[in-house]
Amino acid sequence: MLRVADEVAAALAEARPVVALESTLLAHGLPEGRNREVADELERAVRAAGAVPATIAVLDGVPRVGLSGAELDRVCDRRAGLLKLSRRDLGPALALGRSGATTVAGTASLAHRAGVGVFATGGLGGVHRDASVTWDVSADLDVLADTPVLVVCSGVKSVLDVPATLELLETRSVPVLGYRTERFPAFYLRDSGLEVPWRVDSPAEAASVVAAHRASVPGSAGVLLVNPVPAEHEMDRYLHDRLLAEGEKALRERGVRGKAVTPVLLAHFHEHSGGASLAANVALVLANATLAAEVAVALAAPPS
Repeated sequence: MLRVADEVAAALAEARPVVALESTLLAHGLPEGRNREVADELERAVRAAGAVPATIAVLDGVPRVGLSGAELDRVCDRRAGLLKLSRRDLGPALALGRSGATTVAGTASLAHRAGVGVFATGGLGGVHRDASVTWDVSADLDVLADTPVLVVCSGVKSVLDVPATLELLETRSVPVLGYRTERFPAFYLRDSGLEVPWRVDSPAEAASVVAAHRASVPGSAGVLLVNPVPAEHEMDRYLHDRLLAEGEKALRERGVRGKAVTPVLLAHFHEHSGGASLAANVALVLANATLAAEVAVALAAPPS
């Protein structure tokens, strides 16, 4: 029920660092063509920092941890019609022999099953602004609360209720660390206006926190390490706010809800930002992959 690529399996058996990478970004979040380039760039970034990449997806009903070039081609091909799989969707997809790209929740779950403890992505799902009416809260938060995986991301998208998301993470006992920042990032923006509870300034510090958390809290939650988009790629705030307002209006008019929200919103940004949002998206996820690999290397190092 779980196929682990030979390179990934060998690294895990030898306690070498491995970084999980999600596939929804590739199948649903980036333009076709550019998504395949980014797939290679992400794996190269992880390798350059000293870890083994493990891109995760479900193909023909089989969860795969670590993809070949041909499998990455398939994930990035829009004609393949890959579904979007959260944790709740894994059972049906496996039983029915379906293929899909895994979200943060789906990827973290499969990574943990394979023994991979570090995961890099772009942005975390969270509490939607109308959640008091719709109950629309991303499964990412519950999965992070009960899956001991380090998730490295650039915060949550500003379309979400960021204060409520941070409050829920606190309620579920998920440590939130800011990487070289005291401010919680909002994906395209470096500062959401809110603080993070803890700051770390090096991969070694982040690894120490993760190790201590896992050792001191049996059956502990995951850890969230937020890494702001590189300053040179941060979107202009005026442009961001205008596109966000337009995107939210389009979502309401089209009745888009649930897991379809993020792809539609990202597409709106990509189509109307003159390339700024795509550049920011790629820059932040590459930075997160590098940071995740550096932390994984520190976690794998023998204690001093």
